[in-house]
Amino acid sequence: MQLIITAVGPDNRGLADPIVHTVTRLGANIAEIQMFDHDEHSVFSMLTRVEIEPAVRGEVDDAMAEVAKSTGLSIRTWSPDRQGRKPRLAICVTYRPETPLALLRGIRDGHIKAEAAVMIGNRKKCRRLAEQFDVPWESIGDDAGSPDDDRLLQICDHHQVDYVILARYMRVLPPASCWSYAGGRIINLHHGLLPSFPGMRPYHEAYASRMLTYGATCHFIVPELDAGNQIINQATFTVPPGTPLEDIVRRGQEDNEPDCLVEGVRRVVDGEVQLHFNRVVALS
Repeated sequence: MQLIITAVGPDNRGLADPIVHTVTRLGANIAEIQMFDHDEHSVFSMLTRVEIEPAVRGEVDDAMAEVAKSTGLSIRTWSPDRQGRKPRLAICVTYRPETPLALLRGIRDGHIKAEAAVMIGNRKKCRRLAEQFDVPWESIGDDAGSPDDDRLLQICDHHQVDYVILARYMRVLPPASCWSYAGGRIINLHHGLLPSFPGMRPYHEAYASRMLTYGATCHFIVPELDAGNQIINQATFTVPPGTPLEDIVRRGQEDNEPDCLVEGVRRVVDGEVQLHFNRVVALS
């Protein structure tokens, strides 16, 4: 079985060796290692993807808990190889309800074979939507909408979340959060076509460039904002010349963005794509 181990914590020497030596001692075959030093935050991050015999999964978990104690790292072990259960999703939201609503309908109707474990918001706009679908709601934003990023991770850990879905969650996750759930576990909906139109106002930038085709991008999250090499799905629509910007934005938000995210999440939970070495690979 495939196992992804992530480690995040204060930067120091000798942090990678205990993880590597422990998994190889338990017979793991290492398929991928990534390490990052975020100097401006003094944070060390590491991802290790291994292949192990299912029978030793418990030993690996116990061993990583001991490594965490000895190094001070926050270590998570996770496998995309689920047996007998649906993947659990955390749906993160801010203001717009269209994309989370589409996800919840897709789950309800069986198009997305997953479970909505929790909805997390840095604003309370979508709380009633969670209540409508009987999904636990957690608020992590202060009065200004600034999120408690550590609390977000705690909630996801508590609900045993497999994938974090950023359904027009309009906050940038810090590097430590990205790598705590690294390895293709964070899925974002960007309301523009990447890599051409990153940032917060892709509709406006595309309109200023006199584009007639607009779109949205569903992609895996890595620390580089809207990096563009982790695309799971893109959806586009074309408008006639002279179409007002507000009509373009409305069509994108109400129709195109939800369709794009639903199909992207479906591809991931159905095991059609995964993230390897920060690039999307097709598995079937």
